[in-house]
Formats: sequence, structure tokens, C-alpha cells
Amino acid sequence: MRGRYSLAVYLAGATVARTGDELSGPALLLLGVSVGGSAATGSALLAGLTISAAAGGPLLGALLDRSPRPGRLLAWALLAYAGGLGAVLALVEVPAAIAVAVAAGLLNPALAGGWTAQLPQVRGATPLERASTLDAMTFTAASLAGPGLAGLVAAYAGAPAAVALAITLVAAAFPAAWSLPATEAKPTRPIRRQLADGFAVLFRNRALLRATATSTVSFVGIGIAVVCYPLLGAQRLGNPGFGALLLTVMAAASLVANAVLARRPPPPDRTVLVSTVLLGASFLLAATGPGVVPLLAAAVLAGFAEGPQLSALFAIRHREAPAAVRAQVFTTAASVKITGLAVGAAAAGPLSALSVTAALGAAAGFQLLAAATYALMGARRPSPARAA
Repeated sequence: MRGRYSLAVYLAGATVARTGDELSGPALLLLGVSVGGSAATGSALLAGLTISAAAGGPLLGALLDRSPRPGRLLAWALLAYAGGLGAVLALVEVPAAIAVAVAAGLLNPALAGGWTAQLPQVRGATPLERASTLDAMTFTAASLAGPGLAGLVAAYAGAPAAVALAITLVAAAFPAAWSLPATEAKPTRPIRRQLADGFAVLFRNRALLRATATSTVSFVGIGIAVVCYPLLGAQRLGNPGFGALLLTVMAAASLVANAVLARRPPPPDRTVLVSTVLLGASFLLAATGPGVVPLLAAAVLAGFAEGPQLSALFAIRHREAPAAVRAQVFTTAASVKITGLAVGAAAAGPLSALSVTAALGAAAGFQLLAAATYALMGARRPSPARAA
């Protein structure tokens, strides 16, 4: 089975599923606006879908680690997530739709950490750091395609059609997940002990803890910047849509950076620190640089930093996490990062109301704080994986 499953099939399935995920958020936002008649309804649906990810990640990862056929469990999780989106689309009452969105969000880590945890089983002869870079590129490709598809389909066919497309894409990844290779038999342990072991690895392994803490703080700043880009477009370019295009430029630069580095990935630990510093510089440039050229340069610099940062995080987790708790490490770390992003997006509202420049300054400050976190949490001794 393992020999017949190629890395290309894995990457194709992950790209399709993650594109559906990236499409689902904007589609639900547009659906809430069209059904409820206000942005508050759309925001509530989107918040419901994302806020529960932190709760679902550890348990979902532990179940994947325990399963001898994690692909089957991952496939059912994808199907249940698609079904949850379908239930939101079918429900008329807004409170019920929000409750279903919260329930569906528990399965969201399956599209991120759940997939990536299976990478060592399917990479074949591809070096793990290169495979991690290719995997990170699926996120970037999805972030490029998903929101654009949501806007395009909603504009021409309505918001329900955009949600339906998200459902279709997530469900289309079912065969690729179902056919993932089986793993070796694992001793049965109580789920509570399994969860405790996973958290112990994440918090006691200094390299893992440093990478997770640094990226989480960094993502608070990224969450602030993502909200500020459309506001920058409105203030400096005359249209918030131009600000949204900066996010597209950022995603495209991220994809290019990872494509270039895929052949010879740099050391992942150092990349986490360097990318964090570059993100801070990009946000400062966006805050202080007048005109179109500095804003474009800032978006490109942010993309050159964000893409390699994600690849480096994957490489560190694969290197450090024991096979018995790998999926839990990935889904838990992904959940924590999503929480950091949500905190930043929430903080961006009051900060940008004072000043967009001040908000971007705060985003840069969080990158500085993330770099300080990295420096303060230096590994006391080489981890077993690094020593080997």
C-alpha cells in the first residue's frame, strides 16, 4: 500500500481539501451577509467555524495517532466537515447555523495538521525538509485560490453557490485521504494518557516548544496585518479592494519563495527566527512607506518570510515529534496558531480604529516579541532527533 501511494497524490488531495477550507471562510461570511442582511451575521458564522478549532485539534490528533488506518479517520473527518458546511447552508435559523458552524470547526484541524502528520508515510525517497516545503506550498496555493474563488462564484452565482463549491472541494479530497497507507500496529492506551503524552512532548521538547511559541506570537501580528491591508488600500490607494490585492501579492510571494527553497531548504530552526524578523520589517515598511511601491514591497517581503516560516515549522515538527504522537503535535500546534491569528484579527479592530499605522506598528511589535521568545527559549541540549 505504501509503495502505491505517491507524494503527488498526497499533495493533490491536500491542495484540494485546503482550497475548500480557504474558500469556506469567505463563503460563509458572504452567506451570512446575504441571509442575515448584515456583516455581523457573516462574522458570527466565520467566528463560529474558526473558534472551536483549538478545542478539536488535540483530540483529533490523538485519535489519528491511535488509528492503524489514519487515512480512513481523516477521510471521515473531511466528509463530516463538508457535511457541517452543508447543514449551515441548509439551515434557515441563524443561531442554529452558528451552532453547526462551531461543531464543524472542531474538525478543521484535519485539513491542516491531520494531513501533514501523514507526510512521512508517503514521501518516499524525497528528503523530509523538501517534502515539508512542498506541503507548505499547498497551503499557499489554497490561500491564493480559495478567497478568489469565493468572491468570483458569489458574484456570479450567489453566496450559497460559493459554500456549495467549498463543500464539493473538501469532499473531493475523500479518496486521497481514504487511500493513505496504513501504519504499524500501536499499543492501546487510554485516550487520556494519549493526550497527556502528546502535550508532554509538545511542552518538554524545547525545539518544538520554541517553534510553536514563536510562530503563535508571530501569528498574532499576522492576524493584525491581514485586517489592516484592506484598510491601507482604502486610505492610501483609494479602494479597499486594492488592499485585498496586497494579500494576494503576499500569498504569491510566499509560493515563489517556497518553490525556490524547495530544492535546498535552509536550516529550519534558523529560518523560523529569520522569517519572523523579516515579517516585522515588512509590517514596519507598510506602516511608514507612502505610496504604492513601498506597500507592494512590504507585501512581497511578508510573503518571502511567511512561506519559509511555515515550511520550517513543518520540518521541525516532523524532526522532533515521535511517531506515536505526531498527529497530535501537528493538530495541537495548528490549533494554537489559529487561535493566535484570531486574537490578532480581534485586536486589529480597536487598534485600527485609532490608527492603521499604529496597528501595523503593533503587528511589527509582535514579530519582535516572537523573535525575543525564540531567543529566550533556546534549546538547553540537542534533542534526540537532532543529535541523531
